[in-house]
Amino acid sequence: MNTDTRRQRDLTLALMLALTFSTGIVDAVGYLGLDKVFAGNMTGNVVVLGMALVGAEGLPWVGPLIALFAFMAGAVIGGRTLRRESTGWNTRTSWSFTAVAGALAVLTVTTLLTGGVPPKPWELAITTLLAAAMGFQAAVARHLAVKDVTTVVVTSTLTGLAADSRLAGGSGQPWRRRAGAVALIALGALVGAALLRVHIALPLGLAAAISGGAAILGHLAAHEAREAREAREANESKEARETNESRAAGDVSAQPPTARPRG
Repeated sequence: MNTDTRRQRDLTLALMLALTFSTGIVDAVGYLGLDKVFAGNMTGNVVVLGMALVGAEGLPWVGPLIALFAFMAGAVIGGRTLRRESTGWNTRTSWSFTAVAGALAVLTVTTLLTGGVPPKPWELAITTLLAAAMGFQAAVARHLAVKDVTTVVVTSTLTGLAADSRLAGGSGQPWRRRAGAVALIALGALVGAALLRVHIALPLGLAAAISGGAAILGHLAAHEAREAREAREANESKEARETNESRAAGDVSAQPPTARPRG
């Protein structure tokens, strides 16, 4: 693996971890600010929905159900957007994360204009867009295929962290990225809950800025890596052509002179 590829891989991992932090913020907004709804963690919504359907006191069922379908719809759109693209960061990846940032920015402005969370049913509209944006983000992150970092859940990450540990007989694992993903989604939830005490637009705006920043940094790095790869391939092609020409010239000079016929 060359230096450019390693740098691109490390940056992509860092950006996915940043988006994991952003998901923690968004889920804090959904659960604390939008009537106990998770926008990114669909496992939580399924559990809340199951308990609410049997009449558990204080638990909603409409919001979690809407979030589930909105998340899946966003994931479908994300999957179709990148279906024909090769794995890795490309222009569509950048535009996809830009779209997530745009959706979060719209919600930020909306909550600023309405003075906070609007009453139902408009509150459900915010839930719908928020969950759809997270589903879209999850599909794009899945396409990037960064191991152990989905940006929206950490259950499988925790399982890997424990099952591959030395206590379980494992010989080694990427524990830094796994522990980092778990810590960052928790830290995001903490930051989101703290900012909610001031205004719901603050955590939404921060999440939008993180998504937008990830889109820009990822795009610039991918563009730089592509230019470096093209320059390297052009240089290798030039060297191969010069080598072939040198060999051809050597073959010609090594041939014995042709005898002239006697007149």
